Amino acid sequence: MHAPTSVGRTTVALTLAASALALIPADAAAAKTVCGSADFPKLAARLGPKIKAAVKGRSGSVSVAVYDRRRGLGCYVGTGLRYDTASTVKVAVVAALLQTAQKQKRKLTAREKSLARAAITRSDNNATSTLWAQLGRARMQRLLDDVGMKATALGPTTYWGLTRTTAYDQLRLLRVLTRDRDDVLNAASRRYLLGLMADTVSNQRWGTPAGAPSGAKVHVKNGWLPRSTLGWRVHSLGTFDGGGRDYMMVVLTHGNPSMAYGITTIERVARVIHSGLNPE
Repeated sequence: MHAPTSVGRTTVALTLAASALALIPADAAAAKTVCGSADFPKLAARLGPKIKAAVKGRSGSVSVAVYDRRRGLGCYVGTGLRYDTASTVKVAVVAALLQTAQKQKRKLTAREKSLARAAITRSDNNATSTLWAQLGRARMQRLLDDVGMKATALGPTTYWGLTRTTAYDQLRLLRVLTRDRDDVLNAASRRYLLGLMADTVSNQRWGTPAGAPSGAKVHVKNGWLPRSTLGWRVHSLGTFDGGGRDYMMVVLTHGNPSMAYGITTIERVARVIHSGLNPE
């Protein structure tokens, strides 16, 4: 661990999906608004400015990616910026483990289940390192390729937490976990991984769950890492269903002066999104 350095304020880039059903805008740099939906344009028009207000004035870099499958609504803020994943990569590691077992036409072993549970629910680094070594780079890369995570680059050698990614790519992975791509992970594998994310220990359930409605089923994985450059990396991935809901969000940050500061930024964004998508 390295002590974080102080950072100045940076400008948050804004992007919008080119269409309501498109995951990512074809030309993110040319997009002028934050949220879009063909079927719910008024909701999108209300939510976009609130997300911009939530990140305004925050130190460092903030990326936000939201997709509401039921409404065909997407919100994208700085989704092309790249970040060290820290422990959020553990979702991809366990996904790759499940994909590998599928291709080998077998179930996870008791040992693999124990390691996967530790990696996701407790963010256990040793368990993740063991799975990372067992899988190898080729199987990890196959998962990234099959999901379409083209902007994600695996960390060097054993440094899984230094995998580089974008909010854009992490949202793709969450969409796979929430039914979009049976060809990558089958229904049983998706249920298993989402079940682990639903069982995350209480002191790691900060971030995107903040402000979630009481009837929503919450699945979360967070990551945090201080380095000598760009201060603290603090990230949160979350999916939310139940009661007719079906949406997910990714908030990635770096340049935070402290972990608490990063959490505050993420939770400001999350509360705005939850309240916007659940106006009742």
